[in-house]
Amino acid sequence: MKYLVRDKVLAIGDDYWIEDEDGRHAFLVDGKALRVRDTLELRDPDGRILITLREKMLSFRDAMTLERDNRRLAVIRRKRLSLLRDHYRVTLAEGTELDVSGRILDREFKVEYEGELLALISRQWYRIRDTYAVDVIREDADAALQIAVAVCVIRMAEKEREDG
Repeated sequence: MKYLVRDKVLAIGDDYWIEDEDGRHAFLVDGKALRVRDTLELRDPDGRILITLREKMLSFRDAMTLERDNRRLAVIRRKRLSLLRDHYRVTLAEGTELDVSGRILDREFKVEYEGELLALISRQWYRIRDTYAVDVIREDADAALQIAVAVCVIRMAEKEREDG
């Protein structure tokens, strides 16, 4: 299933809808203003919080945590630097690791588990400016998690570019 994201490079407090491939609202990214650290909530169309995305404070390396029901779901960290590709590691609470690699700032990257493609993030399907798709490949993959991972790594890459 493909989800359409109108990329805003959000400021804190900005909200935006992510639509499914049929144009229906699927998820709301709710930016939380007036917080000490960067916090977003991924909500369903009825307003229920599915995943909370938080900048991890006092971390040696930049990291973001994903929480579901006030419990840590995953931690996302930059894996290594390469001239051609960015790499991030998503460590799920039970220890499973996902690999995110590609050209994050160009919105051309993938999420894999042990070499198996879970999600493909790309602008190639859309000619609309500042729009990209999150294509959740596996039917049994957690779409909310895949979208939260995409939003987090893009925010982390953008912040890294701004910082220098």
